Order: sequence, then C-alpha cells, then structure tokens
Amino acid sequence: MDLSDLHIFRTVATECSVTRASQTLARVPSNVTTRVQRLEQDLGVPLFSRDGKRMTLTREGLAFLPYASRILDLVAEARQVVNPTEPSGLFRVGTMESTAASRLPDLLARFHALWPSVSLQLTLGATRDLTQGVLAHRLDCALIARPMKGLGDEEAGFDPDQLQTEHVFVENLLIVLPPDHPEILSPADLRVDTLAALEPGCTYRRIAEKWARGGKPVRTLELNSYHAVLASVATGNSIGVMPQSVLDLMQRPDGTKTYQLGPVDTLLVRRKDSRSPIFNAFLDVLTKRHSRGSIVERDS
Repeated sequence: MDLSDLHIFRTVATECSVTRASQTLARVPSNVTTRVQRLEQDLGVPLFSRDGKRMTLTREGLAFLPYASRILDLVAEARQVVNPTEPSGLFRVGTMESTAASRLPDLLARFHALWPSVSLQLTLGATRDLTQGVLAHRLDCALIARPMKGLGDEEAGFDPDQLQTEHVFVENLLIVLPPDHPEILSPADLRVDTLAALEPGCTYRRIAEKWARGGKPVRTLELNSYHAVLASVATGNSIGVMPQSVLDLMQRPDGTKTYQLGPVDTLLVRRKDSRSPIFNAFLDVLTKRHSRGSIVERDS
C-alpha cells in the first residue's frame, strides 16, 4: 500500500471527482484513476461508486477513509517531529460561514504570509457537520459555535471525550427584526411567525429556535446564506438570526432592529489524538500569539 495512493484516494473522496482531484494534486486524470484502481485491487474491494463524473464512496470506502487519513496524518506528524523547522503540507480547516466572512480573511492572509509552505484547504459547513468531519478524519480541525450557556455538548453535536477545544472568539448572537417591527423584550412580543436561519446543524439556529419556543409557535425558514436571511427579514415576514460581526458587514435596511440572544463561544476543535506544528501555528495566528520560527508543541 503506497502512501501516495492513500493521498490520492483521500483527495478524490474529498472532491467527489477525479477531475477536481487531479487539479488539486497537479496530476493528469488518467493517473489519478489508475492509482485509485491500484489501491482498490490491493484491498480487494471497490472504494468508489462511479456515477458519470461523480465519485461516491462505497460502504467499504467510507470505512477505509478514516484509516487512510490517520495513516497520512501520522506520517505528516512524524516528519514534523524529526524535522520541525517549519510547518508544511496540507491542512484541512472547517469553518462556519459566519466565521469565514467576519473573522478569517485577514487571519488567513497572515497565516499564509508566515507559513507559505502550508496548503490550507477551507471547508464551509454547520457546527454539527464540521464536528463530524473532524471526528471522521476528513478535517484536521474546525471552527465551531458553542453557546456559553444553554445547549449541552450532546445537543451541540460533539463528544468532549474525543475532541480538544480551544476558545478563539466570542460572538454576540442577534435576532434581527423587520424595520416596521416594534422593539421586543421577549419572544412573546414577536408579531411574525417565521424564523429565517441556516441549516439544521447550525448552532445559532438551534439557539434561536429554543429561544423562540418561549413565545408563540414559530416555524423555521431554511436559507443558504446570511444575505438571504437578511433579505427575508427585509420583507417584513420573518425574523432572522446571525452574529453581530456578520450583520456589521452587511448593508441592512433602515430601521432594522435587533434583540441580543447573548454571547456564543467560537471554538477551534481537533481530535485529541491529533497534534501537529501546523495546528499550533494556525492556533497561534488565530489567537495572535504567532512568532515566526517559534512553534511549540502543546500536549493537551
């Protein structure tokens, strides 16, 4: 079993496409296909179902992916341990859309300037999906939302026994009201019966839904972006939920009002069995502790 075959397999699994994987790997598609087939022959099972140009993991492929990722991660960690001069290689980071928009642009530019040998791959998703990605070895770490009060670990979708968490940001979570809606003191004061929010795995959505249950029944309108959430609020037919930092980036209608749901922690999570200088460098940049050439292993 060749390490490069495992790397190609993981990339195809991530991209769900030989064409996109070949572009990421800087290889011709025929070479990527050949290497995947060689790995399948070595294992004696098909790893992908091929539906046109889309590659979907089989049951065996899904079972094999975490093991392939663990092998590749251990090799990368071993190389960094014996040659810790500078972080390098692929680093897969998951993040919520809100964090990517309001917090990460300058930080990612700073990280790239400090560590140009690291190829950072960004994946957007909801807290629950990102956490599952970390546990399944599809992501090296993820920025997720966790309330300081309210939802517990199980409801938030992660297992604290398997994950190491680092606090990096605090977001002020808001309910956004239509321009013609009166100020509110509680969910009982709402005059609309619809909450505009992102997908079900979004912690912000779950917090808002739990809050709204304290008033009259409210249905959830699922949208795919915060701009769509704000547009829905502007119609006057719904309220929306989003962090203050995201709302500050947007051009909101005159007269838009907000109600504070409270502070929510943004955590950087990784598997407890995963440590690397790249992660430490990334955490240092997020928390503004970075120092070029000084990467310290944290054993936590």
